[in-house]
Amino acid sequence: MNIGRLELMHKGWFIGNFIPSLYPTCDVEVAVKYYQQGDHEPRHTHKIATEITVIIEGEARMDKNHLKKGDIITLLPGEETDFHAITNVTTVVVKLPSVKHDKYMNIE
Repeated sequence: MNIGRLELMHKGWFIGNFIPSLYPTCDVEVAVKYYQQGDHEPRHTHKIATEITVIIEGEARMDKNHLKKGDIITLLPGEETDFHAITNVTTVVVKLPSVKHDKYMNIE
């Protein structure tokens, strides 16, 4: 049995092709992310990975879509989005495959 602590992981990412990781793999990345009201992630895309986000608690806006607890968002490679925490938000994010340097910022 391997027991880790989420707060020791980088930005909530605990499975994937990076260090630290509780389960190093190139197949998938998994994170639990906590945002405070007003937090923002800039517009970006992935060229290879599909990203799936589940809103566990709170409300957020992604690409002008108002999201709430229970919503599941799937972004295919090449689709762009940003993220705005309308309230305090908890998400679970899954990206597959786990590809280093596959996050591309949209500079407008």
